[in-house]
Amino acid sequence: MDLVNSLDGRLLFAVPKKGRLYETALALLKGSDIKFHRHNRLDIALCINQGIALVFLGAADIPVFVGEGRCDLGITGQDQVAEHQTSVDEVLELGFGKCKLQVQVPANGSIKDPRELVGKTVVTSFTHLSREYFKSLEIEKFGAEAVEKNGLKTVMKYVGGSVEAACALGVADGIVDLVESGETMKAAGLMDIATVMTTEAVLIRSKNPRNPELAEVVVNRIKGVINAKKYVLCSYNIPRTLLPIVHDITPGKRAPTVTSLEDEGWVAVQAMVEQVRVADVMDQLEKAGAHDILVLQIINSRAGKD
Repeated sequence: MDLVNSLDGRLLFAVPKKGRLYETALALLKGSDIKFHRHNRLDIALCINQGIALVFLGAADIPVFVGEGRCDLGITGQDQVAEHQTSVDEVLELGFGKCKLQVQVPANGSIKDPRELVGKTVVTSFTHLSREYFKSLEIEKFGAEAVEKNGLKTVMKYVGGSVEAACALGVADGIVDLVESGETMKAAGLMDIATVMTTEAVLIRSKNPRNPELAEVVVNRIKGVINAKKYVLCSYNIPRTLLPIVHDITPGKRAPTVTSLEDEGWVAVQAMVEQVRVADVMDQLEKAGAHDILVLQIINSRAGKD
């Protein structure tokens, strides 16, 4: 198969090829019914049920490819979008890959404040964001005119991986790196002293996608999957006279669905409930007099257009 020619007319969707976003991104595609088969060692996969081709790239490359219009959609981190300063539309926060870009220093060292790193050496793979952060500290200390005239005093060195080893090896006085759980940082003998930004995975779109209609379909499907993860469907039976009480417990996204039962005076109620609240909601419903309380998983959801 001539894979390059097979891309003609297809929407190109850039997906992380490995790392912290990879598995969850694939689950998101599956939930959106984007089916594909990826051949070994190939970083392009044609979808078998949509006019889409998946392009597997490093997360750092995705905002560049989408920003230049080489790909139409992409999943990457907000940190990568900010670092590469590309002109893309951040369509949707995806709710996974949450972490912080932090300034870190040796835990047993003397530095406790990021201002103490001004004029010293900082190692990072996020040189733009780090430079902007320390520039703001230097402007605060020396003034904007002095920084503009003399340049940045803090030395910024780029390292693509294993940034956390830089201090132990004597390469840097501090680092700027992503922190998820903090376990790697602690194991390397580091502690955080400032947060440059918080970040999570986002769906980004080119300013001029090849097929705007299909791009919108994909965006809406992914929105449906994300929305479904936030909610469950709560169903229960209750005497009609108690409806005013339980309405405040399960108001639903717009309004609950209420259906009369064969048993006179009783109704069945269905309402979407936030996943994080479901245990409390069930407790409140039971206390209010609800019976047969069920919680059902939602696979996908569409809010509709007002």
